[in-house]
Amino acid sequence: MAEALTPKTDAYRVPFAVEELAYEEAVRLAADTGTISGDAGPLLETVIAMLDELERPDRHFDCLQVAGTNGKTSTARFTAAILGGEGRRAALYTSPQLVRYPERMEIAGRVVSDGAFAHGVSAARAAGRRVNDRRTAAGERAYTITPFDLLTVAALVIFAEAAVDVAVLEVGMGGRWDATSATDPVAVAITGIGLDHMRILGDTLAAIAGEKAAVIKRGRAVTLGEGAHEPSVQQVMDEACRAAGVVPAVVNHVSLTAPAHLGDAFSFSTTTRRAIYTPRLMKPLYQAQNAACAIQLAEDYLDRPLDPAALDESLMACPTPGRFDTVRARPLVLVDACHNPQSCEAFVSALGELAPAVTERPALLIAALTDKDVAGIVDVLVPAFPRIAVTQAASPRALPAEELATLVGERLASAGRPRSDLAGVYPSVEEALCAYTEAEEPLVAAGTITLAGEVAGLLRDARAVARP
Repeated sequence: MAEALTPKTDAYRVPFAVEELAYEEAVRLAADTGTISGDAGPLLETVIAMLDELERPDRHFDCLQVAGTNGKTSTARFTAAILGGEGRRAALYTSPQLVRYPERMEIAGRVVSDGAFAHGVSAARAAGRRVNDRRTAAGERAYTITPFDLLTVAALVIFAEAAVDVAVLEVGMGGRWDATSATDPVAVAITGIGLDHMRILGDTLAAIAGEKAAVIKRGRAVTLGEGAHEPSVQQVMDEACRAAGVVPAVVNHVSLTAPAHLGDAFSFSTTTRRAIYTPRLMKPLYQAQNAACAIQLAEDYLDRPLDPAALDESLMACPTPGRFDTVRARPLVLVDACHNPQSCEAFVSALGELAPAVTERPALLIAALTDKDVAGIVDVLVPAFPRIAVTQAASPRALPAEELATLVGERLASAGRPRSDLAGVYPSVEEALCAYTEAEEPLVAAGTITLAGEVAGLLRDARAVARP
C-alpha cells in the first residue's frame, strides 16, 4: 500500500454559496429521527450525488474505513491517534456521539467547534437541496437524505476545509450501503462480528458479515480483527478477499502482560506484517485487541513500520469515551457502551478485574434497543450484578422499560434469584439517575450506547448547573 495514495489538490472550498445555519438548527437536522427530505431511498447514490455536487471534498485527503460490530469505535480512535503520532494531520468520524453531535467529528484529536459543525451541516444540506431540485426538475424522484447521510457529508466537508491528511471513518451500519462507503478508502479494517441491526443486516452472523465484508475491494489493504474468525464469518471474509484479490492481515493473537495493580497500565505484544510491537495501554484488557487492529491498519496505510515510542505515547493518551468510563466518582457512576452479547461479555470481564465478587458490585441500570439481541444482552449482564434497575432510553428504537423488565424478571427467576433483585423500573434515564443520586448509591449503566450517552449528558448538565 503506497503512502498518501490520493492525489492532493489545492485547498478545498465549497463550490457554491451556502446559507449558514445556526448551531441549534444544525443539531435539529442531525437529530431528525425520520428523514430530512425526499422519497427515493435511502440509497448510497444519495451520498455520492451530494459529494459530487460538492466537487468531492473526500478526494482532498486519504480515507480509512473501519467496519464491524464490536470494537470499531475504539479501533477507529486508536488508528487516528496512531497516525497523529506519526506526524499525520488525522481526522476521525465516529457514531453515535456520547453527548453532543460535534463529538462525531475530530481533527488532530480535538472535537470540531460548534461553528464548524453547523457550517458542515449547512453545506451538506445545500448540496442535498441542489441535487433534489435538479432531480425534481427532470421528473425524477427526490433522494431521501437521512441524518446519517447529512452528517457524513458534513464531516467530509469539514475535514477537507481543514486540510487533513487522512480521515478514519467508522462505518455507521453494515458497510455495503453505509454513507461512509461513498468514499474510496485506501485501507479498511473489519473488527469483531456479532448480531447487530438484525432487522436491516440479517439475523445470522454470516448475513451480517456479508454486509460488512462489502468494504473489501480490489486495491485496498484489509485488516481483519478478532471476532472475524467464527467459521461462518471467516468463510464470508475469505470469499470476499479472494474475489477482490486481497491478502488480509489477520489479527489472530495478542499476548498480554497483566498489570501489577488494578488501574495500572499494562503492556501487550502484537505481530504485524512488518514488526513486533510491545506498547502499553491504560484501558481494560480487552482494548488490546482493538489497539492491535488499529496498529495493523495504520501500518498498512503508511506502508512502513511504526515508531515504537510514538506508538506507545499515542495509545496511552488516546481517550475512549463511553468505554468503561467513570463519569462520576461519588457516588460512582460507570458507563459502558456495550450493546450486544459479545461486547457485554468483554465489559463484564473487565469489571471482574476490578470487582471479582458480584455481591460487592453496584446496581446495574440497563436499557436496550429493539434491533439488538436483547435476550443475549440480558443473559450476559443480569448475572453479573446483584441488583438490576431497568429504564428506557430516549431513542425511537428503545425497548419499552416494562418489556425489558419482563425479560430481566424471567432471567432472574431462571437463576433462582428473588424478584426483589429487580430494583426498579424507570420510564426514563433521568428518573433512574435522579433516584440513585438522591439515594447516594453507586451505579453501572450498560446495554446500549444511547444509555451511556444519556447518563453522561445528564451528569454533565448537572455539573454545569452546580457551578457558581
